[in-house]
Amino acid sequence: MSDTEDGTILIVEDEDAIRLTLRDFLRKKGFDALVASDGVGAIKILLDSNVDLMLTDYRMDLLGGDYWIKFLKKYCPELKVIITSGFLRPDFEIPYEVIYKPFDYSALEKRVREILCNR
Repeated sequence: MSDTEDGTILIVEDEDAIRLTLRDFLRKKGFDALVASDGVGAIKILLDSNVDLMLTDYRMDLLGGDYWIKFLKKYCPELKVIITSGFLRPDFEIPYEVIYKPFDYSALEKRVREILCNR
């Protein structure tokens, strides 16, 4: 785990309101929360930081969707990832856990803690 007591989470979300609200919420809960607005920005942060968990939107204009999933699976196989989306359907095959928007922040925090405790 990173230097922060509760862990470092990278939030990748193209909608400013969601990204910043989620960052502020997770910081108040004791996490170090980093943010990127697309996959390219996330790659830069992954290269420069120790990230314990990534919360990432699926549908983003710049490096999102299937190519983002393929990138994560191939180049970040050890990284814990939760996909957030309002557009995917339960029968859509994604190799990561999916949490659907709008999500309950308390339930999300609980799930993040469970994942980080099981590292």
